[in-house]
Formats: sequence, C-alpha cells, structure tokens
Amino acid sequence: MKQHELEINSLPDELDLLILPRWIVPVVPRGQILEQHALAVHQGRIVALLPVEQTTELKVRERCELPNHLLIPGLVNAHGHAAMSLFRGLADDLPLMTWLTDHIWPAEGRWVNADFVRLGTDLAIAEMLRGGTTCFSDMYFYPEVAAAAAMDAGMRAQLAFPVIDSPIPGARDSAEAIAKGLKLHDESRHSGLITVAFGPHAPYTVGDETLTRVRTLADELELPIHMHVHETAFEVEEAVRLTGMRPLQRLQRLGLLSPRLQAVHVTQVNDDDLTLLGDYGVQLIHCPESNMKLASGAMPVQRLLDAQVNVALGTDGAASNNDLDMLGEMRSAALLAKLTAGDPTALDAHAALHMATLAGAQALGLSDDIGSLEVGKAADIAAIDLSGLAQQPDHEPVSQLLYTCNAAQVSDVWVAGKHKLRAGKLCSLDTGPMLQQASELATRIRKGDTHES
Repeated sequence: MKQHELEINSLPDELDLLILPRWIVPVVPRGQILEQHALAVHQGRIVALLPVEQTTELKVRERCELPNHLLIPGLVNAHGHAAMSLFRGLADDLPLMTWLTDHIWPAEGRWVNADFVRLGTDLAIAEMLRGGTTCFSDMYFYPEVAAAAAMDAGMRAQLAFPVIDSPIPGARDSAEAIAKGLKLHDESRHSGLITVAFGPHAPYTVGDETLTRVRTLADELELPIHMHVHETAFEVEEAVRLTGMRPLQRLQRLGLLSPRLQAVHVTQVNDDDLTLLGDYGVQLIHCPESNMKLASGAMPVQRLLDAQVNVALGTDGAASNNDLDMLGEMRSAALLAKLTAGDPTALDAHAALHMATLAGAQALGLSDDIGSLEVGKAADIAAIDLSGLAQQPDHEPVSQLLYTCNAAQVSDVWVAGKHKLRAGKLCSLDTGPMLQQASELATRIRKGDTHES
C-alpha cells in the first residue's frame, strides 16, 4: 500500500478544509515543490498532503480552489515592535542612536500607554496577516495588551517583555517589568497561540545584576531570552572601551549564551563571535531592511549558515523599516546576503523561504508546531497568487516568490486552520476604525498635543 493510500485511510470521515493550489512548498524536505497536490486540514492541523486525483472522493466542509497559487507555511516575523507602527515615518533617515535618543525614546515617553499599544498592535497585526505572516515576535511595552490583541485576532505571537534598567511605560523598574512578564507567562501558558520570552533590551541598557536574574529565571522556567545584540559597530566598540569585552563575551561570562537566546541584528561578527554563536547554538534574527535603513551594518548571513548557525528573519518595527512585509524582507535578505558574501549563490530562494518560515519557528522554539507544511503541524498557511504580470512566466515558482512578490500577492492566510485572509480581504479585522484612530493620533503627535492618546 502506498503512503498516500495510508494517509487517505487514516483521515476522518469529513475534513474541515481541503486546499487545492497549483504548487505546495512544504519547506521540509528542503527544495521540494509539489505540483497538483492538495493539503487537508482538520481541527486546526495538517492531516495530509495528497495528489489532487486522490481527493475526489473525500468529504470536506470547505474546498478552497487556488489554481494559480503557491502554498507556503505562514511566515514567521521573528523580531519586531508591533505598536511602533504608530511611529512609522516619524524620524526617518537618521543614525540609530540619534534616532533612538533624540526622537523615538522621547516620543515613547510622551505618548505610549496601554491604548497606544493596543491600537498600534492591532494595526500591525492587520498588516502582517495581509502579508502572509501568521506568527510574530513582539518586544514592546505593555506586552499583556499586545497579547490580548493577538488573541483577539487569532494570531500566533511570542511576547518578549522588555527589561531595561530604567523606568519604561508600564513598569517603574526592571523588577516590576519582570514580575509583570512572569504574570503574563502564567496567564498565557495554555492559550495555544501566545508564548512569552524575557526581553532584556540590549547589553548597553541592562546591567550585570539584572541580566543574571533574567538568566536564572529563564533557566528555571525554560523560557527564551530575546535581545538586541551587536547591532552596530559603535555598540561593540563602546562595550570594549567600557568593559574590555565584546557584548557576546560578556553574555557568555554571565551565562546567557544558549539555544534559548534569540540574538537580534548581530551585524558585527568576528571569528571569536562566530565560534561562540556556533558553540552555544544561539538563535540569530536578521533584520536586513532596518539595518540598511539605519546603516547599522549587515549580518554575514551566508557565513553564519555555513557554520550551521540558525538564522531567522524579522522586519523590526515599522518606525525603522518602514513596513512589516516579510516577502519584501526575504528579497532584501537574499540580495544583501549575495552582496555581503560577494557570491550570487548565497541565500538562494529555498534558503530564504526556510529563513522566513522554519528557521523562524526554530528560533522561537515553535518548530514542532509551525514553520513547515507537514502532517501533524498546525495549519498556519499562506497562499501566494502567481498569476500577475510581474510573476510571468512561471519557470520556477519559489524564485518568483522571492524575487517578484510582496504582500500584495498574498491572497489567503490561515492560522490554526482558521481563515484570516480570504481573496485579499481580512476576514475578522475591521481596519476602518483603527485607521481613523491612527490618523487622529498622528495629527496630535505632529501638533504636540499633550493629552493622553
């Protein structure tokens, strides 16, 4: 008996959903493209991938015919600051530290409250779902509010609660930030959609005592640690000047290097750094468009991949990107990797898709559940329409996905088998009120209104 026949015989009498695209790229095994196959979903899980001719007798509640489409795993945006969508365009074309200290941090101190975070996160979630992202990692203030927004939208999220050795919106000090973050972890552990991580901002904003406490608690609870690391040459140079160590060396001394560390940006990598990253199995998260826009540097992606280091992909926040389009981010990552390596074969189409899906799931500790279209995994899926002018002809669909597509080509999205985007239209999010509120808030920010947002 063939494997497909075994799968059919084990299926329930009636399936919830059968998706019939032209192509399926399951991501596992790497490089595989299935043509004229169907994907079956039941109770939020993938239960079969079958040749179309073997599905004619199946009973299904919904058949979704997508004859010009490529089906991929839902994209995983492994780093961002969702609510900063409300600061999009506020302070562009500036160096990182000028951008942060003279513009973003003052704006956050003046405007950020729970309502701001809810509106900004709602806006970001709508944008991400529209672009095929089904899971995102968020590092921002009032993480409990962002968690509620993700739950209400039915979207998967990791909330990395920010920890800084100074007062932040929603927490008077690092101790209160940690206490609130642990409370969110306790409340979310059975949600099915929400996971929680420690989010110490960066080595230069968090001292040894706090980092040691974070490491101890993370070890006890087996939680990830999500942190900006080696973002710029200036950061590394200042660390060496002040401590005599590069930040990664300091994190090693404090015991933070491990497979549960999610190190974001990492544009500065020497031979010793590469050895540490590989030896400790650190998860890296690459944000190419934000790094280019802020001229922070470029992660040496191909060199890291060659060293068997896992590299995921993130957009960063919309204040420094300025969009949350993971397909566009994939293309930027591939082109920048080739330029950085001086090698046109670096980060090919399948490798870039892997970075935006399964590598992201691995970085967030979710690869048993998402990141590839495999039987048993959650049905987090995106469908890309390759029928447009810019996608013709269809010589190689994954190359077309990488080099010609952006969020506009995403037609359908499912999270845990639930339709979130259908034919380009969001199924359950009403963007009208959030767009109106965002416009009103932007006007007040420009006018310097000090009333609460």
